[in-house]
Amino acid sequence: MREVNLKVGLTPRHQCSYLPGRQEQLLVLLDKELLCPLGYERLLSAGFRRSGSDIYRPHCQSCHACESLRIDVARFAPSRGQKRITRLNRDIRVRVNEQDKPEYFRLYQLYINERHRDGAMYPASRQQYDGFLLCHWLPPVFVEFWLEQRLVAIAVTDLLGNALSAMYTFYDPDLEHRSLGTFAILSQLRLAAELNKEWLYLGYQVDDCKKMSYKQHFRPHQRLVAGQWLAMKD
Repeated sequence: MREVNLKVGLTPRHQCSYLPGRQEQLLVLLDKELLCPLGYERLLSAGFRRSGSDIYRPHCQSCHACESLRIDVARFAPSRGQKRITRLNRDIRVRVNEQDKPEYFRLYQLYINERHRDGAMYPASRQQYDGFLLCHWLPPVFVEFWLEQRLVAIAVTDLLGNALSAMYTFYDPDLEHRSLGTFAILSQLRLAAELNKEWLYLGYQVDDCKKMSYKQHFRPHQRLVAGQWLAMKD
């Protein structure tokens, strides 16, 4: 990694999204020329993420709990439990679509309003959906999961030159027993392999946050620690 000068803004402190009782600040990119797929891929490797059309990175003076996590697609080896989840969902058909559809928001709304009633995203709205998932300079792809004629999950994914970046997954809450979130990551890993991508980025891993714990079970993976990507093994 090499140093570059970026134009960034710093948000006011606000309640942390991951750890109760803490506050967070974010660096928000102001360099408009980097708002493009190539610029974003470089920034992903430096720990940034996108939310809607904005690019940000945590910048908390006394806390470094957020660590970017990525999976080496060629070296990934599914665990016994992940193989079981794949078998459990062998009746689900996976499709890739490049256009947003009205039924995506309906599933998102159901998911947020059932699973995240205690979070900042509740209640779900169309404006929130558009502002969080869609992007004018990098239209995402939508990985669809179908059980017979029923759309049961969507994985919103950014397609980049040498990587996929898993943006967000939402699914029918009635099918929680199928572990569709894990199945969606496994499906994105298969897609990345088919497209000859090197990395699948999963966003931030926060060890003390239970809702983030699923990410660390995809091994081997790398985490960005103090500016260096370090391999995490069993």
